[in-house]
Amino acid sequence: MDITLKFITPVIAFLLTLVFGFWLGRSGKPYNGVLFNIHKLIALGAVILITMQIYNALKIMEINTLIVIMIVIAAICAIALFASGAFMSIGNHNYQIMKFIHNVAPILLVIAMAFTIYLLFWRKL
Repeated sequence: MDITLKFITPVIAFLLTLVFGFWLGRSGKPYNGVLFNIHKLIALGAVILITMQIYNALKIMEINTLIVIMIVIAAICAIALFASGAFMSIGNHNYQIMKFIHNVAPILLVIAMAFTIYLLFWRKL
């Protein structure tokens, strides 16, 4: 299967997560429960899909330290997104800090994952 096809579904899920996240943010507080749950479930699905693709790639490819570092950074960003989203939804008193983390972590996640995918697949072409 073409390498890009393997990552189309996770990318679409990530983009849908962003769309529902922006929609959720624009809907104001208290958060709309339906939008909030759709946002969380699509985000979880995106993480599961990309994890499966990276795991399958690592089984057949050479692993180096830089790839592991990028995967760890991406995992930390994903955890930060889920945690900051949860804290924002419960009205944590550090809302602005959590919102900042929730806004920066996806950028770092995309950079780490793009670099990981590059190192795994296109570096050798």
